[in-house]
Amino acid sequence: MSSSAALSYGKVWLLGAGPGAADLITVRGARVLAQAEVVLHDALVTSEMLALCPQALKISVGKRSGQRSAAQVNINRQLVECARQYKRVVRLKGGDPMLFGRADEELHALEAAGIEVEIIPGITAALAAAASTKQPLTKRGIARSVAFFTSSTAPNQPEQTTLPDCDTLVQYMGGKEAIKTAQALLARGESPDLPVVVVENCSRVDERIVRLRLAELEQGLAGCSGPVLVMIGKALAERLSKQQP
Repeated sequence: MSSSAALSYGKVWLLGAGPGAADLITVRGARVLAQAEVVLHDALVTSEMLALCPQALKISVGKRSGQRSAAQVNINRQLVECARQYKRVVRLKGGDPMLFGRADEELHALEAAGIEVEIIPGITAALAAAASTKQPLTKRGIARSVAFFTSSTAPNQPEQTTLPDCDTLVQYMGGKEAIKTAQALLARGESPDLPVVVVENCSRVDERIVRLRLAELEQGLAGCSGPVLVMIGKALAERLSKQQP
């Protein structure tokens, strides 16, 4: 592609919206949103977040587990088409763009078209959930390693059956996969009493926190309709409310 053709495109920002609450977006992210001409946003981005860009054309391209969603190839095409029409294009993603956000596919499409891209990080759900529950994911003498994982795979790819070997495990999009996760951990010898903290709709007004044990997680998670994060490990043990003398 010639340099003159590249100049006909606008710029695209891959922007992390954070876990949900509008005031957890970064200052830079809020500034870019306020200047955007068009915003292509995920299904889980809240109306409060979209209120930060009243001037922009808003296009929902959201993916949500178990629901109809725009195919990634169509999102890639829309991003390129929007960059032909607008100077400031924002792809607004829940959490952080670089973690389970399919940023690699979108970057490939934009770079292939010669479009300038900037990435603005967001607070990922695991860190927001640790803050909401007041449960550090690491703890001296107990947990020094953390793994973020998901059981979701690309179309026509085999299901992921192995789990990371870390002190603290954080499963994204873990609602429907909780039973298999618990079964796999118990099969490799983890204690049935291993602490588990489940956070649904992290940082939002309808946030729900459930504390249980690994053996209970094997029975599944009932009543979860929003995005679910499952945190597992000894570091998740609930602290005593009163300090011993």
